[in-house]
Amino acid sequence: MTLQDVLIEYGQEFLDKQKLSPHARKVYSAILHCRTVVLGTHRYVCDNCDYEVFTNNSCRNRHCTLCQTATKELWIAKQSQYLINTNYFHAVLTLPDALNQVVFQNQEEVYSIFFNAVSETILELCHNHKFLGATPGITAILHTWGQNMLYHPHIHCIITGGGLSNSDKWVESSKKFFLPVKVMSKLFKGKFLDKLRKLELFFSGDIEALNFKTNFSSFISSLYNLVWVVYCKPPFGGPEKVIDYLGRYTHRVAISNNRIVSMEDGFISFEWRDYRDSNHVKLMKVSADEFLRRFFLHVLPHGFTKIRHYGILASRNKKVRIALCRKLTNTITNISLHDLSLADILTRIFGQDYNLCPVCHVGYMNKASPAIPIA
Repeated sequence: MTLQDVLIEYGQEFLDKQKLSPHARKVYSAILHCRTVVLGTHRYVCDNCDYEVFTNNSCRNRHCTLCQTATKELWIAKQSQYLINTNYFHAVLTLPDALNQVVFQNQEEVYSIFFNAVSETILELCHNHKFLGATPGITAILHTWGQNMLYHPHIHCIITGGGLSNSDKWVESSKKFFLPVKVMSKLFKGKFLDKLRKLELFFSGDIEALNFKTNFSSFISSLYNLVWVVYCKPPFGGPEKVIDYLGRYTHRVAISNNRIVSMEDGFISFEWRDYRDSNHVKLMKVSADEFLRRFFLHVLPHGFTKIRHYGILASRNKKVRIALCRKLTNTITNISLHDLSLADILTRIFGQDYNLCPVCHVGYMNKASPAIPIA
């Protein structure tokens, strides 16, 4: 059972009821036609017995539930060269539900200040000698969903448990304690709301929204009274654990196919983890229309970067800084995943004989020309 199956069965009915943006419609079309002849076909030929097979192309859309495995592995391969021999911490910073309407109607603008507020908060606290006194490396990943697929914007941050000082020395953090979450929450709240107040935001034209816009300043003031949830998990067991952990968050979509349990009589049942009830896995049943509505809440703006790097991982002079940090932390330079070919990476994912010929079991299937043109 896949998201594509749901679109094939109930997608057109959903489109007739819901108004999707042009970009969301393109996402819809990409997922619907992924790995079908609509996107074209490639021919693979065995290099031993000349057996041939035709394979439909993938859509490669970042929201597609069928297309993330290879993309994730390639991204991880690139990032592996920047690992440092230090502890890594995982922090999650969440926006309160009261902001959902504002965020959803102004996604590109508010997501951007969300990233800025998060990175500035962590860097400012880390620069404080009371906590670290150095610049760490931060990989920040935006997610907009909860386990029930409802709108829930939050950012996961993978942070090096140490950083580079102004005198180019490595400063290691405590192995059990990194940054106080209450201090992070208060500083993050102040930075985000200050940036939000300065934005020229869009509000839909109904009376309720226009009244909301008129009272927006007082609405922002009320948000200072809320508790903003910030969570910092214990450190990983070393840089080698970070690679697998990153892969669980970087290319995740609102729901994976293995969570979709059944599709019948116009209803979709899927598994979800209830964090408020001891992380118990439960079954949720919603109409197909509601299921798709929830999924398309999480289509990101076209071209929006959902994974960003800060501190010593920022793009400017990154390789020079990382080389220095690896030297200072005595990081062993084994073969980097970045040095592997695409075939090597596919072998890591699917096994040594992922492209073994199914007929002769001797040769291997290789892409051949010409490809079948797009229908």
